[in-house]
Amino acid sequence: MSLLRVTAQRVAAPAFARTFSVSAARADLVKDLYVNQLKAYKVPAKAADAHAGAVRQFSAPAAPVVPALPTDLAAELSKFDATEPTLGGSAPAAKAEGAADGQSAEQYLAFLEEDLPKKDAHH
Repeated sequence: MSLLRVTAQRVAAPAFARTFSVSAARADLVKDLYVNQLKAYKVPAKAADAHAGAVRQFSAPAAPVVPALPTDLAAELSKFDATEPTLGGSAPAAKAEGAADGQSAEQYLAFLEEDLPKKDAHH
């Protein structure tokens, strides 16, 4: 191609230039209505006793009473020492367990304390 032909094509071709269009800003009607409604909204005032049905009144619990020591501590201790201790519900359970196995609690404890038999070493 010759230099003249390239120059002729450039001159003949229409020149595209970027132009910025400056148009009036279009108003967004929905956005304007929404913003105006938000600005006009007033929070309704709550009554001072609005919580009355949903919340119970707080009342502090009564102060605990300090336990009092017995006036005659020595007599209480001697009375405690004189009483015979009772085994609550453990005695019938032990009898039932021993009756099922045919051995007493002492025999069972002696069995537990025995040495385990030694296993023969296999070669």
